[in-house]
Amino acid sequence: MSSESPILQVPEPTYNSSNSGQDDLIYQQHEVEDDGYDNPEDAIPQRLKLDLRGSRVDLDRDTLVNLPESLLIAMFPNGLILGGNTEEEESDGRRQRRHDDDDDLDEDDEYEDHSRDSVGGIEEQVNYVDFDPHCLDYVLRFYQYAREQHEKLNTDNNTEEGGAQDSSEQYRQQLAAATATSSVFYPLLTKQPIIVLREELEYFCVPTNGSTTESAITSPEKPQKNGGIDMVQLKVACGHHLKQHDQIFDALQKNISRENNIAEQHLIDMLCDAGFMRDDRWGYRELEPMRTCVVSMALVLLKTTGPDNHMATAQKLLLFWRKPARKCWWDGTTNEIQGQKVRLWARRTWTLELALV
Repeated sequence: MSSESPILQVPEPTYNSSNSGQDDLIYQQHEVEDDGYDNPEDAIPQRLKLDLRGSRVDLDRDTLVNLPESLLIAMFPNGLILGGNTEEEESDGRRQRRHDDDDDLDEDDEYEDHSRDSVGGIEEQVNYVDFDPHCLDYVLRFYQYAREQHEKLNTDNNTEEGGAQDSSEQYRQQLAAATATSSVFYPLLTKQPIIVLREELEYFCVPTNGSTTESAITSPEKPQKNGGIDMVQLKVACGHHLKQHDQIFDALQKNISRENNIAEQHLIDMLCDAGFMRDDRWGYRELEPMRTCVVSMALVLLKTTGPDNHMATAQKLLLFWRKPARKCWWDGTTNEIQGQKVRLWARRTWTLELALV
C-alpha cells in the first residue's frame, strides 16, 4: 500500500501450502502417520469446548475457522493446541514426578489432575482461553444476523417476477459486473461481507499533583494518608472514564483536527461509505482484567448497493479479507478524575478486516 496510507497491512503468516488457509492459527501439536485424516480440517474436531474466563462455550468447527483473523489472534496468540496429552506422555510424566521431593508431590498430583480434566482426548478436550466471552458472544450474534440478512436477500431475489426487479436484482447485476473484471470479487456473490473493526486502547495515567502509593496492592483496607494517591484505584477510574467515551470515530477525528491528516480523513470517509455512521458507537467495549487496556469491537454489514453506488468501496475493502490491517496512534488529554487532574495518555491500535459468512 502507499506510504501515506493511514492503515498498514499486517504481513501474511507463513504456512504450508498444503494446509487449508482457514487453519492458520489452529494446528495439531502431534502429527501421527496414518491417522485417517484426509485433509487438514479433519484434524479439528467437529465441536470445540472452550473455557473463556470461567464461561463454557461450545463452538462447531465451521464457526471457529470463519471467525475474523484478528479475533482468532486475540483468542489464540500462541495457536490452538489440539491433542497435546497422550497416554504415553501422561505415563512418562507420572514416572518423572515420582522422583521429585515429597514436598512437591501434592502439588504435582493436583497439576496432573488438572491436565487430565483440561486436555484428554481431542473431542473431549477443554481449551482454556483468556478472552472475554461477551466479546465472542457479540461477534457470534452479529454473524447470525448477517446470515439471516443474506438469506432474506436471496429469498427476495428468488421470488421476483418479470419486471418487478428491485434492489436485490440490481445487487446481483452489480456483483456480476464486478466479478467479470476480476475473480477476486467472486466471494461477494455467495457470501455476506462484514466489516470488522477492533480497537485496543492501552492507557497510562499521570497525576499532575500529589504523591502516589500502591497501598491497594499491599493493604487494601489501609486508609490513605498525607494526600497520597492510590494508583490502582486511579487506573481503574481512568479506564471507566475512557470506556464511557464510546463513539468510534471521535478520537481519530480529534487527531485529524490536530495534525490535519488527510489520509486519516479518507479512512473515515471510506468506512462511512461502506456501512458505518459517523456517530456510531462501539458494539462491544470493556476493560481488560489486570491490564490498563480497553478493548472494543464494531461489526457492520458491507454496503454494495444504493444511490451512491458503494461497489467501488466494497472492492477496496475486499482486499482486507483474511488480511487484517492495523493503524496505531497516540493521544493525550488532561482530565479531572476522582477530584484530581490526571494527564491521560492513550495508545490506540485499530485492526480493520473483512469477514465473509
